[in-house]
Amino acid sequence: MSGGPYQSWGRIDFGPQSGVRFDDRTSALPQIEAGQTMLPYGNGRSYGDSCLNTGGVLIDCRHLDRFIAFDADSGVLRCEAGVLLADILDVVVPRGWFLPVSPGTRLVTVGGAIANDIHGKNHHRAGTFGSHLRSFELLRSDGARLFCAPQENRDYFHATIGGLGLTGMVTWAELQLKPIANAYIDQEIIRFHNLTEFFRLSEASDDGFEYTVAWIDCLAKDVSLGRGLFMRGNHATEIARGEPKTPRDGLSVPFAPPLSLINQVSLRAFNALYFRKQREDEAAAQVHYRPFFYPLDAIGDWNRMYGPKGFFQYQCVLPLAEGDAGMTEILRKIAAAGMGSFLAVLKIFGDRPSPGLMSFPRPGVTLALDFPNTGDKVRGLLDQLDAITGACGGAVYPAKDARMSPQMFRQAFPRLEEFAKWTDPAFSSSFWRRVNGANSQDNS
Repeated sequence: MSGGPYQSWGRIDFGPQSGVRFDDRTSALPQIEAGQTMLPYGNGRSYGDSCLNTGGVLIDCRHLDRFIAFDADSGVLRCEAGVLLADILDVVVPRGWFLPVSPGTRLVTVGGAIANDIHGKNHHRAGTFGSHLRSFELLRSDGARLFCAPQENRDYFHATIGGLGLTGMVTWAELQLKPIANAYIDQEIIRFHNLTEFFRLSEASDDGFEYTVAWIDCLAKDVSLGRGLFMRGNHATEIARGEPKTPRDGLSVPFAPPLSLINQVSLRAFNALYFRKQREDEAAAQVHYRPFFYPLDAIGDWNRMYGPKGFFQYQCVLPLAEGDAGMTEILRKIAAAGMGSFLAVLKIFGDRPSPGLMSFPRPGVTLALDFPNTGDKVRGLLDQLDAITGACGGAVYPAKDARMSPQMFRQAFPRLEEFAKWTDPAFSSSFWRRVNGANSQDNS
C-alpha cells in the first residue's frame, strides 16, 4: 500500500482509504483479497464518494502521467490516464490548441474526465468530454486489455464514458483538441436581476458565444431571486494588448480552520459585493484563459475553508420545460435556509447527446453550489432539493454527490441496468454500493 491519505474534494469523512501505486500502463492490476474490490483514483477532485472505495483498494493512477503522442498539425493527443488537464494545457496552448471541453478546474486527470464525462461552459456547443474521445485502452480485472473506440468494443466505450471508473481502468486515451489563435478569451460580463433575465440572456447568447455561464446570488430573495452575473466569451482571434502572460496562482489555504469560514454572514457580504463588483451593468475585457475557466484554481486547497467537517457540493439539472419554475423553487428553499455558496453556478445544457450510458449532462438548466457540512440541517435541505429535482424529472450529478438515495439515483439514470452489464466484477466504489443499497464489499 502507498500514497494517501486519500480524500475526495469535499473532505467529508467516509472512512480510511488504502491505495496501491500504479505507474506503468503495461503492468497488471494489483492483487486484492477475496471479497475486496478496487477502483481507479486520479487527483481526488470528485466532491463526494464516487472516487473512494472504503474497505477496498484504490488504484493510485496519478503517476500514469506521460504524454504518448501529440500531432501538432491535427491536434490529436494521446496520453496516459493520470495526466492532468493542466499539464495538457501547458503543452498544447503555446502550440495553438485547447481542450475541447473543460470543467471549472484544470486539476483533474484525463481518466477522471472520462469517468465523470465532464462538461464545461461550452456544453451548448461542444457537448461533453466524451464527445471528443477518439479511443482509449480499458484494463479489466481478468487481464484483458480492450481497445475502445466508437466502432470497436463500442459497448465498453459508451459504458466507460461517465461510468465512474466501474468498467475497469483506463490506462491511456486519445483526444481531439480544438484550434485556437492564442491564450486569451474575449469576455463579457452582464449583470442580471432575476431568473427571467438569466434565461433571456442564455437564449440570446447561445448562437454568438461559445462559452456561457452565470454566477448567482443564492441568498437573494423575492424580486431579486436568481440575480447574478452572466459571463460569456469566445477565444480571441487577436491579442488586444501585448504578449500573453500566464497568471500566477495566489496563496494557498494552509490548514482547515476549526470552524467553517463559509457561513450566512460571510456569504451575504461576499454575494452583495460580488454582484456589484463592476460599476457598469455590462463590461467587456480580454482575459487569459485561466481566470476565465478556472477562477478557484488560483487559491490552493480552497476546500479547507469549509473547516474540519468539509462540505457538500450539489449539482442538479432540470429539463428546460420545468427549468424556470423548478429553479425558482430550489432557490427559494436555499435562500430560506440561509445556506449556500460563494460560487453558485447556473448554466444551460445544450441538446447534443452525451456518448456515455451514465452521463449526467442532458438538455436543461443546471445549478451547482456548495454547502458547509452542518450535519442533519444541510442533509435535510439537500433532500428537499432532491425532491424538487425528482418531481421535475431531473438528475443529480454523481461526481458531486455524497448522499443521494438509491431511489433518486435510479430515477435519474434510467439506463442503469444496461450499464451494470458492463461493469467489472472486481471494481466498486463507496458511491456505487451506497446508491445500490449495499454497504459491504461487493459489486451488487
